[in-house]
Amino acid sequence: MKEASRMVQGRSGPSDSPSPETGAPAGDVYDWFQRGMKLLAEGSPAAAVALLERAADAEPESRSIREALARAQFNSRQYADAVDSFRWIVDANPTEDYAYFGLGLALWRTGDMEGAQEPLAIAAAMRPDQRHYVSALKSVRATLRARRR
Repeated sequence: MKEASRMVQGRSGPSDSPSPETGAPAGDVYDWFQRGMKLLAEGSPAAAVALLERAADAEPESRSIREALARAQFNSRQYADAVDSFRWIVDANPTEDYAYFGLGLALWRTGDMEGAQEPLAIAAAMRPDQRHYVSALKSVRATLRARRR
């Protein structure tokens, strides 16, 4: 039986193709999350989004799935969707410095410099040791100053 399962799944595990019966990728939520993370790490964020959205729909309260989805959305230039996902994390857990940072960057990429300033300032205040947080905040503030001149 194990051999038959391996033949169906192939060498690399369950297929990411939708099952004809349900339209869902093979496996369960954990499988979707793991494959999504692997795709994200391998530089395929758009493919990761598809799996991670499925996982987030199945486990809507999972912060780890939502964070992975937000990162995949950001890396695939789906900035408005990344804003929504990072904002969900911030709303669910206001102590998540990385979520504030991601929210700020995603807002920045949508062109909302004013909106980006506050979450970046919060992230930098929470973790002043994170140079990229401080650097992003300085860049946004410099852009806002330049626009006001």
